[in-house]
Amino acid sequence: MFYTRKGDKGDTGSFGCCDRFSKNSAFAESLGSIDEINSLLGVCKVKSADFNFKINNLVVSEIIVKIQENLFIIQANIAGADKKINQENIKFIEEITDAIEKELPLIKSFFISGGSELSALLDYSRSVSRRAERRVVGLAETKKIDDEILAYLNRLSSLLYALARFVNFRLKIKEKSPKY
Repeated sequence: MFYTRKGDKGDTGSFGCCDRFSKNSAFAESLGSIDEINSLLGVCKVKSADFNFKINNLVVSEIIVKIQENLFIIQANIAGADKKINQENIKFIEEITDAIEKELPLIKSFFISGGSELSALLDYSRSVSRRAERRVVGLAETKKIDDEILAYLNRLSSLLYALARFVNFRLKIKEKSPKY
């Protein structure tokens, strides 16, 4: 069933839970923001299939799939399911980010988003992931959120920034710095 009519008055529930809450709550905003980054990463995954760029023997689309799976775990955990992000999940992101950093020239400034379509989408994903992180941090002010979730979301934006730079670098696209 694609609709239930239960949310017509502005409240909703989470999968497997009887409680109802406002669609405007920090809880709903957190889950929705994570859903949004997951959906946007789906676009990046499809776009990245055009390239065979590998990092630590994984193509970019495989890295994105792992991230998407972990975002589902994070959503489930926040919603109350017995699912956990662990240090290995965080380490995976750090290892990919570190491998990219070793390949790229030293980054000395900010870059204007774009260059390639995939890089622009990854930059967009980075900014959406930062919003998701802010929403979850806001929720953590009223609800216990695992430290690993906060760390994972913090590392995710760094990885997406690195991936955007990596894609342009591999495509030999010179990125532009803002003129202040």
